[in-house]
Amino acid sequence: MGKDKIKVLLIEDHPLTRRGLASCLTDTGRCSIAGEAGSLEAAQRVMELHFPVDVVILDISLGEENGLDFIGYLKKYCDLRKAKIPAVLVCSVYEDPFRIRSAIGNGAMGYVPKSAGETELLQAIDTVMRGELFIDPRLEIKINAQPDVYAKFTRRERETLALVKQHYDNHQIAKALSLRLHTVENHISHIYFKTGLTKREELAKL
Repeated sequence: MGKDKIKVLLIEDHPLTRRGLASCLTDTGRCSIAGEAGSLEAAQRVMELHFPVDVVILDISLGEENGLDFIGYLKKYCDLRKAKIPAVLVCSVYEDPFRIRSAIGNGAMGYVPKSAGETELLQAIDTVMRGELFIDPRLEIKINAQPDVYAKFTRRERETLALVKQHYDNHQIAKALSLRLHTVENHISHIYFKTGLTKREELAKL
C-alpha cells in the first residue's frame, strides 16, 4: 500500500495563485488538496468540513483580512476537539523580517515566499510536518541581519499596535487605553518609524 498523501488546506485570496499552488502540490503526487478558501470565514467552513488536515498553507494578506488570525481560530478549534493542530506554513509575497517574525510569533511553523520553487515548498512542508521550524534560507539571512523590531517597542506602543490590528481608530485607542489623542498619534508615528511601514493597513496586517 502506498504512502498516504499529505492533506493540505490552502488559504489564499487570489484564485489564480491558489490554483497554481494547488496544481504544483498535486502534480508532485505527494499532496492532496483537502480544501481551498479565499477568506477567513470560508477557511473556517472548509476546515470544519474537511478536518483533520496535515498542513495549512496560509497567505498573510486575505484582502482586508489578516490571514494570521486564522491560526488563533485553528488552535481553539483543535483544543475543543482535543485534536492535533495542523502545521501552518505561511506562503506570502512579503519578505520583510517584521512580518516573518509576526507569523512565527503567532504560531506558524514555517514561512516561504511566493517566489519559492516547488522543491523548496515541498521541503518546507516536510519540515513543518516533522514539527520543526522552516524559514526560507534567503529570508533567514534578512532576519539575522535585522534586530527584532518588537523588542524596540515600548509597552504602550505594543498595546497601541494590538488595537490598530483590531481596526480601532485613534479616538477608540485613546479611549481604550485612557490616553490623550495626541499621545496615541505619537505612539503610532513611532511604530511607523520602527517598522519602516507607511500605511495603517500595513500595520493592521502585521
